[in-house]
Amino acid sequence: MKKIFLIYGHYDDKSFNAAIRDTFVETAKNKGHVVDTIDLYKEKFNPVFAGEEPDDVVLDHRKRIDACDTIVLIAPIWNFRMPAIVEGWIDKVLAPPWAFRFKQLWGNYGYPIGNLRDKKAIIFCTYGSPRLAITTFFLNLPIRRLKRGVFHMCGIYNINYRRYFAVPFVSEEKRKQFLDDVKKTAFNV
Repeated sequence: MKKIFLIYGHYDDKSFNAAIRDTFVETAKNKGHVVDTIDLYKEKFNPVFAGEEPDDVVLDHRKRIDACDTIVLIAPIWNFRMPAIVEGWIDKVLAPPWAFRFKQLWGNYGYPIGNLRDKKAIIFCTYGSPRLAITTFFLNLPIRRLKRGVFHMCGIYNINYRRYFAVPFVSEEKRKQFLDDVKKTAFNV
């Protein structure tokens, strides 16, 4: 049995992201895993970070991450990044010195030491663009940023990144294939 902390970042419960969330949760629970879900929009998570100390919500999310084996993030990619509410969650919750700290080498140079090394991450992202545009013209910027700029900083290298392209334009059969991939991923947590 795995303990999963799922962060969901889409405002519409009729979206394909909601279908991903529901499919993942149902499959994982049927497999015997425990899924702790945060819906950032329903929770009305405040994504604005202005240098303040972590509030009770942030501390609660960190406590729940400490208790989990796997962090699951589900959100669309808009303008080559996740929605602002998810980006703000990353800035506030996965922040130093809790999620990582820097080891100084010399002067202003150093490297991050992640504090979440015992965690695994699964990221589900939907795109409105076709795969060719993202992978060729835009050099996989969203995946590279999330993997290297967020999770690697936190010490998480066991990352399963699932991407579903051109979601508004694909057939129902293709969406079913996407959801079958979600089931397979949840089954193999």
